Amino acid sequence: MCSATANTTAADPKIIDLLNKDPEGLAHVSLEYFPPRTEQGVKNLHARMERMLANTKCLYTDMTWGAGGSTADLSLELALHAQKTGHVSNLHLTCTNMEKDGDPVKGVHDALQQAYDGGIRNIVALRGDPQEGQNEWTATKGGFTCALDLVKYIRKEFGNDFGISVAGYPEGHPNRISELNEEEVKHMSESELSRCCTHDGITYVCKDEDYKKEMDYLKEKVDAGADFIITQMFFDAEVFKTFVKDCRAWGINCPVVPGLMCINAYPGFKKMTKFCKTRVPKALEDKMESMKDDAEAIKKFGVEYGVEVCRSLLDSGVKILHFYTLNLEKVVYGITDELGITSGLTEQSNESDVNDMVAVGSAWARVGDTIKCSAGQGVVKEIKSDGAAVVEIDGKDLQLAKGTYEKVF
Repeated sequence: MCSATANTTAADPKIIDLLNKDPEGLAHVSLEYFPPRTEQGVKNLHARMERMLANTKCLYTDMTWGAGGSTADLSLELALHAQKTGHVSNLHLTCTNMEKDGDPVKGVHDALQQAYDGGIRNIVALRGDPQEGQNEWTATKGGFTCALDLVKYIRKEFGNDFGISVAGYPEGHPNRISELNEEEVKHMSESELSRCCTHDGITYVCKDEDYKKEMDYLKEKVDAGADFIITQMFFDAEVFKTFVKDCRAWGINCPVVPGLMCINAYPGFKKMTKFCKTRVPKALEDKMESMKDDAEAIKKFGVEYGVEVCRSLLDSGVKILHFYTLNLEKVVYGITDELGITSGLTEQSNESDVNDMVAVGSAWARVGDTIKCSAGQGVVKEIKSDGAAVVEIDGKDLQLAKGTYEKVF
């Protein structure tokens, strides 16, 4: 159990208790943010979070934990700030790069203790992404190996003091999504066809046998003490509906919250869907391609498509919409206004600070990213353990030391 220290801040309610109550209006709304890269970005995010809480009456607020534990301190600071300023704070916590004082789990325990002492009572338990300079996730010796370990640890060390949510992957975890050859594409099952995706002419899918492993693992996380599930982003509402049905068939009966990525810009949409191997319906892909050079048209369409997906979800019985805001507000407001959850917010939106709303981890280059340096612009082919990058520029491979190249967004 945690050791409580003196604290004048009232503790948050557990989100599961809030989810079990019907929304007063059409649906609950929850909002997710990430730690910005600059001090000015943090100040601007404070203001945006305050506005969006007042405007949307969001049920709870998520704060992400950077890849490889990169934003651990700032994530915790922002989550505590949210808690102190009226949000029900849902802190993401990962197992990655959390060694402290030679102890592979001490960093996790200390973060949980600080969260508890600050009134936070809700944690999103995640494995996390690879550390900087790595393309594959590796466990720290003697530490956690997966999100299930983290759920078990929280329940063992802190009992029921925290509400816990975990990630769900309607299309399968990216690590379990396979690239198919032509013969495999021809013989996909009906369920595989419903969740497959195509990027750059290559078809990917979480095969049925791997999808079953994913669902078995999700059941383990819930049985170990997770209260509810927040899904990975998706752009095909039918994929989410199938996932919920599959959860029930697996005996997973907790709430499943749909994670909704707002379409704000063409480059970000393309990069994220390719990186996560996300299914993009043909109609959506064609529409995005037709307006890719018109930034304002993309935002307007982002609202239209978001509304379409949300209405389909609400018609299926969904009671909460969880928006990945990308630290912006215009598209979120457009969607909630059009749905009737809010009114008149679109005209109030202010994104003049968009350049400050870049994630800390966004400064890192990964394989496939475009970078620029003194020799020109090229594509990353390999990231070394020391952060150096092998980059193809004008048909030649160059090795660039960390700090001598910059990622192009």
